[in-house]
Amino acid sequence: MSLTTDLKDELARLKVDRVSARKAEVSATLRFAGGLHIISGRIVIEAELDAGIAARRLRQAINEIYGHTSEVIVVSGGALRRGNRYVVRVVREGEALARQTGLLDSRGRPVRGLPPQVVSASVGDAVAAWRGAFLARGSLTEPGRSSALEVTCPGPEAALALVGAARRLDIIAKAREVRGVDRVVIRDGDAISAILTRMGAHDAVLVWEERRMRREVRGTANRLANFDDANLRRSAQAAVAAGARVERAFEILGEDVPEHLLQAGRLRLEHKQASLEELGQLSDPPLTKDAVAGRIRRLLAMADKRAYELGVPDTEANLTQEMLDM
Repeated sequence: MSLTTDLKDELARLKVDRVSARKAEVSATLRFAGGLHIISGRIVIEAELDAGIAARRLRQAINEIYGHTSEVIVVSGGALRRGNRYVVRVVREGEALARQTGLLDSRGRPVRGLPPQVVSASVGDAVAAWRGAFLARGSLTEPGRSSALEVTCPGPEAALALVGAARRLDIIAKAREVRGVDRVVIRDGDAISAILTRMGAHDAVLVWEERRMRREVRGTANRLANFDDANLRRSAQAAVAAGARVERAFEILGEDVPEHLLQAGRLRLEHKQASLEELGQLSDPPLTKDAVAGRIRRLLAMADKRAYELGVPDTEANLTQEMLDM
């Protein structure tokens, strides 16, 4: 499965309890995936999604929050568009839902950007709007020179509104028009990780960072092939920095650390300049360096998530300027 497919699957399974956030997500999903149609004099809402689980999530939210029934129509893929598409359609009370979700303003005119109640809402609702927009028309490419998180927009107004929502989250996104299609793009790797974390896609963050790290390590190894000593020094510095983050992770999590992650973290603290391969050999039973790296990444991700929930400094709080400049 692709990064985009896995990410949408995770986002569609995320439980959101706050009503305002659920409303913001529904509004954004309908705005970016949907359209208003006049059929037999009535307004009908249709939202076309590429993931069945996302369609079910939207249908459930429409029923639970607004009390409207909807249907899901499966459109089989063809020569131009592979894979099934799922159309969520609201027929009976389409106009009422359009007004409730901000697709229509108080005078019955279509809203071109995001609804005002979403644009001016809380940071949590801005996150929900991004989640809804991504479920509707988002994509995530592999880490690398052309990596990007991208959302295709129904128009420039919606694109600017999404850029504004990202700005409220301290994330830089850019609106651009490519071959007549408006898009919002995030290219910076750290910004992509930040928006994924904000949206609640913690598993996707781990996968993204792991692939990103592998690519960076490969690139570094190629560039420094003739400078073994410098490479060893850099690895030692990175190990020390990782040890500082692990130490902070233990402070954040306390006793709430799975045993296998606790073991890997202790090895990192006890042998701060050892390579991952050496840590694997010191483990009981022995582990591969990839297994050690994976456990340490999961430990740090768990601690960063807990720190975000508690509103305290994350694992990077222990890093010194020397570590950051390595």
